[in-house]
Amino acid sequence: MSEKIGSERVIWRYDPILLNQRYVLEYHLKAFEEIAGNLKGYTRKVVISFVDLYAKTQRNTDGLNIKQMSNTETMEFAKALSQIARSNQLVIETCAEQIDLQNIGIKHGSCIDKELIEKIIGYKLKAGKDKNQRKECGCIESAEVGTYNTCKNGCKYCYANFNDVKVKESVKRYDINSPLLCGNLESDDKITVRKVKSLKADGTSHKNV
Repeated sequence: MSEKIGSERVIWRYDPILLNQRYVLEYHLKAFEEIAGNLKGYTRKVVISFVDLYAKTQRNTDGLNIKQMSNTETMEFAKALSQIARSNQLVIETCAEQIDLQNIGIKHGSCIDKELIEKIIGYKLKAGKDKNQRKECGCIESAEVGTYNTCKNGCKYCYANFNDVKVKESVKRYDINSPLLCGNLESDDKITVRKVKSLKADGTSHKNV
């Protein structure tokens, strides 16, 4: 993929980072270094985040004995990740994290990155922060195409799946020929055409490097 579309368009994520008896700090450092080495030259950026234990995920992860890291532990661990990333020519950023890690070379990032998109497409955008996301999220406004309780992977830490019964019901409705993510259009469904507007800032350009 990197060779086809360019390394700046391929972003690697190492997340969510969680700790328990199996997934200790040493495990993560070893895994991160191995993956970073294998991807060297094929991507320019890695995004990390630490597991968020919402009420739903706390219930689903019961029994996994997830340990919350202190700020000191997080800083030391993130510093080691930053050094590994740097040695593999990777920029490292966080996703929707409150903790400030800029002094160790990790800045707050975003999945839908206005600056990166402008650089790739060659012009400026008039797009603001997505108001539907957490305040820590740096993404610009976008349209979400996913929906809850439709993924079969079964990751216990995932906030998008919170009801196993509903997931099983959703899976039964999968249809590769349907225009919908899950299920088919029914006679009583209401279709709303989304108004789409250009986000291109008139009269501006952004040098593509």
